[in-house]
Amino acid sequence: MTAIEKTETINRLLDFYEDLLTERQRTIMKCYFQDDYSLAEIAEHLGISRNGVYDHIRRAIETLENYESKLKLVEKYTQRVQIYEALKHATDLETVRKLAERLEDLEIE
Repeated sequence: MTAIEKTETINRLLDFYEDLLTERQRTIMKCYFQDDYSLAEIAEHLGISRNGVYDHIRRAIETLENYESKLKLVEKYTQRVQIYEALKHATDLETVRKLAERLEDLEIE
């Protein structure tokens, strides 16, 4: 996974689970992944060490990944988007029915 892909993945996790992080974790994650601050800039702003910032980021990522492994909100959202895109291009009723069933299955899980 490239650095850009990792950042996109983390930002997607933040979209879904940001409110479940501590206030400090949210602040650090937004600064680092959305505002593109360096560890040193965040550390100076918050009055902690660069290592402290890194530890907060590492723990927050673990927390986000843990929530996703249990709740699978991002995974289900991605699947729904793919199904909706397929529905836009479906040309026969049988395909539409199959896609609708896949949507229903996602809601049951």
